[in-house]
This record gives sequence, C-alpha cells and structure tokens, in this order.
Amino acid sequence: MNLAQRKAALIRMAGRTMALPLDDEATGCTIWLKLEYLLPSGSTKDRVAAFILGHGVETGLINERTTVVEASSGSTSIALAMACAVIGVKFTAVMPENVSRERMMIIRRYGGDIVITPTAGGVLGSIEETRRMAAADPKVFLTRQFENPLNARAHERETGPELIQQVGTTIHGFVAGVGTGGTLMGIARALRDAGQPEICGGIPGIVEGLSTIMDPDEIGLEPDIGIDEHDAITASRELCKLGMPVGPSSGLNLAAARVLAKRLGPGKTIATVLCDRMERYFSTELFEDVCP
Repeated sequence: MNLAQRKAALIRMAGRTMALPLDDEATGCTIWLKLEYLLPSGSTKDRVAAFILGHGVETGLINERTTVVEASSGSTSIALAMACAVIGVKFTAVMPENVSRERMMIIRRYGGDIVITPTAGGVLGSIEETRRMAAADPKVFLTRQFENPLNARAHERETGPELIQQVGTTIHGFVAGVGTGGTLMGIARALRDAGQPEICGGIPGIVEGLSTIMDPDEIGLEPDIGIDEHDAITASRELCKLGMPVGPSSGLNLAAARVLAKRLGPGKTIATVLCDRMERYFSTELFEDVCP
C-alpha cells in the first residue's frame, strides 16, 4: 500500500465506539459512557492521532521520510506510535524520565523510539526538547497536542456526533477530564451545535500554561469539578468489575459525572467518556489491591 492507502486504513481503524447507559441509583440519573478504550491502541487519543496524521498526509506535511514527534507521558504517545506503525513512518515519544515502564514498552513494541527528559522539567521540558528536535531536523513533524486545533476538531467532528446519535435524547450535562482540553472542547462544541447540553463540566488536570486549546468561555464551562484521586481509583475499579477494563482517567470521568448528576438532580442524562484502557497502569495504584 502507498501512504494514502495506509492513511485510509488508519482512519477506518480509529472509527466508531459504542456508548452504554449506566443507571446511577445514588443520583437517579442515567450516565452514558462512551467506550473509547475500545479503540485500537486503547484510548480516545487514537482519534486525535488519526485525524492529525491524516491531515498531515493530505497536505503533504507527512511523507515516507517523516519522523513524527510528540511530547507525551502517556496515551497520546501510545496512540501516535500505533498510528505511525499503520502508515509506515517513524515515531519518537519525548517523555519525562519518571514515566511508567509499561508505557515505554507499549511504544517500543509498536516500533517507536523514546527520548527521555529530566523529571524536574516535566512535560514542558519534553515539549522544549521536541522543538529543538524539529529545529535541527526538517524531517520532524510535531503533532503539538497541547496547541493543535485539530486535536479538538477530531472530537467535534467524530466523537461528539457519535455520542449524540447513540444517546438519542437530550444530554443535560457532559463532563470530561482536562488534559490538553481537546476532548472537552471538541465534544462540547458538537453538543452546543446540536442545541445541547445545559451544562459542560471539566475536571482540572491541565498543565498550566501549556494548552492553547481550552476556551472555557466559548463552551460556557461550569466551575471545575474536583475529584479526589482515591475516588477516581475506586470508580475505575468499579468499572473494571463491570467488565470495562479502564484506567484511572476513566474512573475520574465517571466520578465527576456523578457529581454533575447530583448538581442537576434526578431524571437527567449525563454523558462522559471512558478514555483509556487499564494495561498501561499495571505498576500504579490501580492494581495495588490485586498484586500478588
């Protein structure tokens, strides 16, 4: 296959996911869960990876000699490693040195390379390294997850419309964790354009000063929903026991959806995303209670 054909295959792979309703007895609301962990690499970032790389191929910014580079300590790098393997270009993840071993293993299994930056510099230090790499090598293509508008557009055009169709009734509230802001902004725009919901809520987690994607005023974002880490882990384990193999970010979203449901009152419909799968968290607190 040529590059255009491989790009088409990638777009098909990062296609639709189902959504399931969860009747929440504590709040009297129905919480719809978009099962994004079912995407090929195990997270909603597959949509972003396919959308950005697809656009890069279409516009000629990506070719067979390109090396795709991203600063990410988690799901985005894994998704890009998978996507680059499909279209046949090189990928390098730039990550702080404290990243979990299993994430590095997954990236390397897809054929990706890893550049480690000092823990003290955090994600910002990794971003600065990607910029140095791009300045030194014209073959480097930066996906720029924290500032690329295509991040949010992927969810505005795909995830949001899918969710609206699957729920099939008014969505009174939508909530999502804020990493880059792409999922929340994109789905919120799709919901707004469809005349819903009444409330959008975000869970803080964004690295201050890094994202240019988030615009709370544009989507009428409600005050932050703060969730304790223990509650996020508890919700994640609950979902796993229901047969949904998710990570802590998914539990965070469910816990926040319940907070929003309580604010709105019984009988409302809330939606969120189960954004990632559990296997990249084997060495974390999520699995402490089942470690031999």
